[in-house]
Amino acid sequence: MTNAALHGVRVLDLSRILAGPLAGQYLGDFGAEVIKVERPGKGDDARRLGGVPLRAPDGTQTDFAPMFVCSNRNKKSICVDITTPDGQALVCKLADWADVLIENYKVGDLGRYGLDYESLALRNPRLVYCSITGFGQTGPYASRAGFDSVFQAMSGLMSMTGRADDAPGGGPTRVGIPITDFIGGLHAFSAIMVALHHRDQVSGRGQHIDIALLDAAISGTTIGMTNYFSTGERFQRCGNEQATTVPSQVFSCSDGPVLISAPTDDMFGRLCRALGCPGLAEDSRYASGAGRARNRDSLTAALGAIMATKRRGELFLLLEEQGVATAPVNEVDQVFADPQVRHRRNDIEVEHPVLGTMRIGTNPMRLSSTPVLDYSAPPMLGEHTDSVLRDVLGLSDVELTRLRQARAI
Repeated sequence: MTNAALHGVRVLDLSRILAGPLAGQYLGDFGAEVIKVERPGKGDDARRLGGVPLRAPDGTQTDFAPMFVCSNRNKKSICVDITTPDGQALVCKLADWADVLIENYKVGDLGRYGLDYESLALRNPRLVYCSITGFGQTGPYASRAGFDSVFQAMSGLMSMTGRADDAPGGGPTRVGIPITDFIGGLHAFSAIMVALHHRDQVSGRGQHIDIALLDAAISGTTIGMTNYFSTGERFQRCGNEQATTVPSQVFSCSDGPVLISAPTDDMFGRLCRALGCPGLAEDSRYASGAGRARNRDSLTAALGAIMATKRRGELFLLLEEQGVATAPVNEVDQVFADPQVRHRRNDIEVEHPVLGTMRIGTNPMRLSSTPVLDYSAPPMLGEHTDSVLRDVLGLSDVELTRLRQARAI
């Protein structure tokens, strides 16, 4: 990958679970050399999280769970026990070699082992050190632990998701996937790229990046946050409907659900023509966006009755001809059968020494001159320990044997 965008960038990934590993994965996708440090014998907790562990072609259960697979492609795995003096010395030497270090330990934990930013920056002033925690490095909650659902709740995301309190099944609802980890991982990746640019073009020095998942989750509230700042009013949950745009919601066809969004007056008129009900667009109650929002219930009932008589394929053709935004509400298997998704290569097959041929997701960032050039399968636990310590640190077989006997690797 010599012409990859991040060729030559060296990353030491001490992170676990999801947000930190995702940031390291994005760097690896674009050609950075990413060395993932895992606990001997156990590895990243994500190897056991996110669903049923994957099985090898012969049916044998492996140590790969979905959460690990989705966030650790394009990396090498080494096993080092950082609680031992020898293990700490190895990580220090690897940090001397690295451009970037990613960690998501509790605030202060790595300082006990001399692996905090201040200690490592004395050795390698050019190191970009990214810390990802639940609440950040400062503040009254800095020492608290937390996971995605905690930050969805605290940030307001959960209060903005789901049906209204007085609707059946109403109440705050968690987003189905760990969205705050994904937002946090993307922010960490972005901050690392900014810090590398600043180091190489401005200061010559690295810096400490402080990413808090709570901060990241709050940034994801976007319109809800801005509306509150502007009006002082809380965001109103509307389930699968848009709070201020009607119609923009899920309807039921005779063979399954569809999402239809017609936010402008012109598009609403085209929707009505496609459905054979132009009178709705001419009705004074629905002539404006504000009117449609005020009369949401009656309009939704009228449109829903028409759509219930149609099949999804028929409806898509009608609406596509009129330029109305619509989409099926896909199950996961349907997503990857979609012609557009297949064309964009949102998944790819890679070879794994234990799992055989496996499908993994791809990076959605498409660059014309420096695209993602290659994908390697998530590594086995400690798969690259010996090769990395030999090639990067120049250790001999005798030294590796001693470290293994000392349980440092």
